[in-house]
Amino acid sequence: MDNLTRRSVLGSSLALAAAGTLARPYIANAAATTAEVWWVQGFVPEEDTAFRKLVAEYQKVSGNKIEYSIVPFAPLRQKIISAITSGVVPDLTSVSPVEVVPLQAWEGRLVDVTDVVETQKAKMVPAALANAYCYNNVEKRRSFYSVPHSASVTPFHVWKSLVEKAGYKMSDIPKTWDAFIDFFIPVEKKLQEQGMRHTYATGFVVSTVGNDPNSTFGQFLIAYGGLDIVTPDGKFHGADEHVQEAVIKSLEKLSTLYKDGHIPTSSINWNDADDNNAFHSKLCVMDFDGTLSTELAMLRKQKDEYNDVITMPPPLDNNGKKMVTQLGGAATMIPKGAKNIAVAKEFQKYLIQPEINIDFLKGGLGRFLPAMPELVKNDPWWTDPTRDPHVPPYVEQGLFSPTKPDYFAYNPAWAQVRSEHPFHIAFHDIVTGGMPVKEGAAKALKRVEAIFAKYPIQEA
Repeated sequence: MDNLTRRSVLGSSLALAAAGTLARPYIANAAATTAEVWWVQGFVPEEDTAFRKLVAEYQKVSGNKIEYSIVPFAPLRQKIISAITSGVVPDLTSVSPVEVVPLQAWEGRLVDVTDVVETQKAKMVPAALANAYCYNNVEKRRSFYSVPHSASVTPFHVWKSLVEKAGYKMSDIPKTWDAFIDFFIPVEKKLQEQGMRHTYATGFVVSTVGNDPNSTFGQFLIAYGGLDIVTPDGKFHGADEHVQEAVIKSLEKLSTLYKDGHIPTSSINWNDADDNNAFHSKLCVMDFDGTLSTELAMLRKQKDEYNDVITMPPPLDNNGKKMVTQLGGAATMIPKGAKNIAVAKEFQKYLIQPEINIDFLKGGLGRFLPAMPELVKNDPWWTDPTRDPHVPPYVEQGLFSPTKPDYFAYNPAWAQVRSEHPFHIAFHDIVTGGMPVKEGAAKALKRVEAIFAKYPIQEA
């Protein structure tokens, strides 16, 4: 934002309001008011710099003050839960982990932010809106309890040089799910024959920790026909034969890859950063990891290696049809008990103004996408592969291909499923305890069914 002034921002906001896109303009307060904000630390320093710039510009145009803390994502998770439990809460916080919103909304512990979302709702991708639209069991209704300010999906990341070192070309990679994954097995074998004894075909995360295992298993479920394991009405369909078959196939494929030595042995204990580190050290030829953190976190200043990595959306399913992928992102929420809800909401509205939002996300190097597709359509910063080869395929997958929200958007029970990792516990039972795949699948589905029984959706 060049030459940003209070007059220019207010003028822009008033113009948008006149067009019906904002609930109200952002008006500088006569007396400065302070709001406490907790913000999640970025994976790259530029993300934190972009946030500090955002705050400084908001303070300048609003007259309000933001007292912020930038906290790493794991400690922030603990900090949020502790605050909500004790009742001593900030005015605004980043959502961390993603499942905190549906769980806390269920308990009636979050402020309804529908008025904020409405200012840009018409522009936002449906899956991003659905993730924020959660069920309140106290009031027996759904509403918006977080404000999405970005979107993200999970692409594959492939070392082109390792594929070529094994004697293949990128154009040799098949276009359907199983064939795509299996392609990297002979690549692994050829590399090992050349002395790269510790390089694996894939970097799938198969632990019971964090987000990455959930993203991985979720895409396997979709690939094998289990897209509707939970439907928008909040119902779990674990008794459906095709869903059971999808769970069995997912567990069978992942456990076979692991037992046959095509997933690093240590992956069974990985956290969300470990697959990034493994991929960077070329421990695996291919990784499946959310956002562009794989490329940006460690390779952005190493241009040769940065350009050697190829970002690829998931392939077609085994029937040759384009697959839906799960869309996540980043958002903010206001806990009940916040002392300055008015300023918190103004800051939320400010962040999702199109011209503010796009500047903020570019400042973070595009690791997150805007939740508003129209912001990238005609902007070469997002679409030109000569500027950055990783961003255009990421944009295509996230904003212009079929996406779905996380299943917790349909029922907060899935938030607990994400936290407990029953499917990954089944995976561990299979690969370390010798449990038959079908038995492991049945055990996991039984546990998920029990979780869903605790979260009945009773909408008027």
